[in-house]
Amino acid sequence: MKKLKLLKRLLIIFLCMAVVGTASLFIINGCVKSVGKCKIVTVAQAAELEDVDCIIVLGCQVKDDGSLSHMLRDRLIRALEVYEAGAAPKLLMSGDHGREDYDEVGAMKNYAIENGVPSENVFMDHAGFSTYETVYRAKEIFEADKVIIVTQEYHLYRALYIAEQLGVEAYGVSSDLNTYGGQSMRDSREVLARCKDWLMCIFKPEPTYLGEAIPVSGNGDLTNDDRP
Repeated sequence: MKKLKLLKRLLIIFLCMAVVGTASLFIINGCVKSVGKCKIVTVAQAAELEDVDCIIVLGCQVKDDGSLSHMLRDRLIRALEVYEAGAAPKLLMSGDHGREDYDEVGAMKNYAIENGVPSENVFMDHAGFSTYETVYRAKEIFEADKVIIVTQEYHLYRALYIAEQLGVEAYGVSSDLNTYGGQSMRDSREVLARCKDWLMCIFKPEPTYLGEAIPVSGNGDLTNDDRP
């Protein structure tokens, strides 16, 4: 009888924790999305902004042969539209270049150059291993105070929330030019990612790498190596 009562109490505690946890997920996600949603603009609206330091393009998968994934290609297409509209003088390609045999930012910069952007106008953040680290480093390493972030809309909410919490004035332009396979799975993971970065923004840990400043107002060719 005592064991049964104990099991009932444990079950009630477990159910209460599950309800609180689920409610917290919804509340945090709502908070992150509400902040980000207010800062999403069109290409034309982005072009009307003043004194923007750079356009940040968030990296994602590069294939084994070095070619761009569909999502990354669409991010770059949209970012170049924003750049060509005169919204900002520089591009900051941020992604994973943590291994010699995997280089998101190099592929991104090559695409921009092949499409007419001067090399000196394209910076690379080789240590943009996460959205949080990208925004943190954009401010601390590249000294960007006002930026436009380009990525798919589901991702923009979190990026813009992080920027606000880290003291970066940021606006977002969606790069949803197509539909993408596996989006339901990405949406599910994004719920947890928003909660993780909500906590990160409370404690504000330093990114994996910092280092000397490379102001985005200067020459992007200074980033043409594999240093973080």
